[in-house]
Amino acid sequence: MAPRLAGHRRRNPAPALTDRSWREPSEHELRGMQSDVVLDMGWGRLVFGQTFADLRGIVDALRAEESGERDICIYPRDPHVLVGLAPDELFIDPSYTYRLDLHRYRARPELIRGVFVRTATSRAEMEAINDIYALNGMVVGDADIMWENHRTRCYTYLVAEDTRTGRIVGTVTGVDHTLAFDDPEAGTSLWCLAVNNQDAPTGTGEALVRVLAERYVGRGRAYLDLSVMHDNDGAIRLYRKLGFSRVSAVCVKRKNPINTPLFAARPPGLEELNPYALIIAEEALRRGIRVEVLDAEFGELRLSVGGRTVVTRESLSEFTTAVAMSRCDDKRVTRRIMQRAGVRVARGALACEGELEEAAALVREVGSVVVKPARGEQGRGITVGVTDEAGLEKAVRQALQFCPDVLVEELVPGEDLRVLVIDRAVVAAAVRRPAEVVADGRTTVTDLVRTTSRRRERATGGESRIPLDDTTVKVVADEGWGMDDVPPNGERIQVRRTANLHTGGTIEDVTGQLHPEIAAAAVRAAAALEIPVTGIDFLVPDVSGPDYVFIEANERPGLANHEPQPTAERFVDLLFPETRRR
Repeated sequence: MAPRLAGHRRRNPAPALTDRSWREPSEHELRGMQSDVVLDMGWGRLVFGQTFADLRGIVDALRAEESGERDICIYPRDPHVLVGLAPDELFIDPSYTYRLDLHRYRARPELIRGVFVRTATSRAEMEAINDIYALNGMVVGDADIMWENHRTRCYTYLVAEDTRTGRIVGTVTGVDHTLAFDDPEAGTSLWCLAVNNQDAPTGTGEALVRVLAERYVGRGRAYLDLSVMHDNDGAIRLYRKLGFSRVSAVCVKRKNPINTPLFAARPPGLEELNPYALIIAEEALRRGIRVEVLDAEFGELRLSVGGRTVVTRESLSEFTTAVAMSRCDDKRVTRRIMQRAGVRVARGALACEGELEEAAALVREVGSVVVKPARGEQGRGITVGVTDEAGLEKAVRQALQFCPDVLVEELVPGEDLRVLVIDRAVVAAAVRRPAEVVADGRTTVTDLVRTTSRRRERATGGESRIPLDDTTVKVVADEGWGMDDVPPNGERIQVRRTANLHTGGTIEDVTGQLHPEIAAAAVRAAAALEIPVTGIDFLVPDVSGPDYVFIEANERPGLANHEPQPTAERFVDLLFPETRRR
C-alpha cells in the first residue's frame, strides 16, 4: 500500500443523518448541531427534520405555516410515522431527492454561451426573481425577507443574465447547512431553480446549477441536495447529466390549498388542457371546486360547488351572453359601440371585393393603414403598414379569405396594449410586442427564428410559434436583413408585424404603470359591451400617459398570458364569489 502523503486531508465522512431516513443518529453525530431549525425563505419555511429530536415538534412547526405559503420539511426521520401523527394535515411529497457529491464534482471546461450567472445584487432583483417564479407557476416570495436572507452567507441567490439583452432570465437559491445550523455533514441544498423558458438561452438551468455547486465546492462542503417532482423528466435528465444521484430522503408538506394537486386525485384529462384552460382548473382545484374536463382539446370545463355548476371554455363562461360575444366578434359593431360610449377609435373605412374607393381614400389621407377581416381572431388575415393602392388590393384579398367583409383602419403609432377587465375592474395590463429574434453573432436569421419559435412553443404548450413564411421573410427584409445573414451579437430583428401571441409575439406586464384614464376607458368599454370578462386592446404612445386608441375587444382573453397578476383568481371569484379568499 502506498504511504499516505504528508498533509493529505481525509475527505469528510459519508453522510449519515440524511441519506437513511430510518437510521437513528448517534449522539456523536448530533454533537454541535443546532436543534429544531426552521428557515424562512420568503415563499415558505424550510423545516430541517434531522434537527428535531421529537417528530411532534415537526408537526407543530408545519402547523404554523402562513396562509398562501408553502412550508417544506426535508430530511424527517421516519416520515411515515410523522404523517401518521397528523394524517389529515400532512402528506409525503411525490418528489425525489437528488444529491451531488461535491468532492467528485468536476467543473465544465467551457462556458455555456449566452449566459452569465452572478449573485443577485439588489432588492429589485428579488422582485425580478419573483417574476420568474410566477412565470413558472411557483409560489412567489416576500422580497424583503429574501433580500435580508441574501445579506448573510447562509443563503445564496444567483441570477442568470442573457448576455445578448442583459435581462435576468433565470434564478436559483442555495442554502448552506453548515452556516445555518452547524451541520456535521457539511451539506448544502438547492431550491427554486427557475428559468424564463421563452427568453432564456439554451443551457441556462445547467449554468445556474453548476455555478451554485462550484460556490459550495469552494467552501469545502460535502454535497448539494435538491428536491424535484417525480414527473419532471427534463429537470431529472439535467441533474443526472451533472452527476446527481437519488438518495432516500423525502419531503413532507401540509395539505393546504396550494399543495392540493400533490395529494388529491386529479381529474382525468387535466394534463391535456392548454395553458389557458389549465390555469383556471388549477385555481378551482386549489379552492376545493370540483373540476370535470368536458373537452380537453376545446378547453371546456365543468366547475361545481355544492349544487351550482358553471361551464367554461378557457376564460369564456356561461356568464358571457351570446349578444356580448357577437358584439366582440364583429369589429364593425364593436367600433360603433365604442364611439357611442366615448372610447376613442382609429379612423376607419369598410372594404369588400371590388369596392375599395372609401378605403383607398383613407390610405391617401392618412398614409398608412391596417387591413383586417371584420370578423376573426389570432391575427389571421391582418396586414399592417399598407401605404398604397396596390398593397391595399393585396391586403384586402388576403383578408377576404377569412371574412367577406374587411375593415381598414388608420395605422396609429404606439405600443400594442392589452387590458384585462374582469367584473368591471382592471385586473392586468400588458404590452404585446411582435416576434423578434436576438442575434448571437454565429447563427443565421432562419435558424434564429427556428430556435426562438421552438422556445416559444415549449413555454406556451404549443400555443405560440413563429411561422417561417413569406410574411416573415418580408418583415426581415424590411429590417434590412436576409434569412441567410448572420447578424452581430445582440442585434434585435423584428420578424413579424403584428403582436399576436399565436405567431410568436411576447408580452410584458405593465399593470403597475397603467394610466388611470386608459384603465377607465377599458372599464367603460367592457360595460358598453355588457361583457364580464374581456381583453380590451389599445394602441398607446406611452402606457403611463393618458392617450390611447381602441383597437378591438376579445371575448376569450388568455388569462395565462398575464402572470404574475391574479387573473385566474379574479375569474374564479366572478364565477364562485363564495370561494373568494378573504
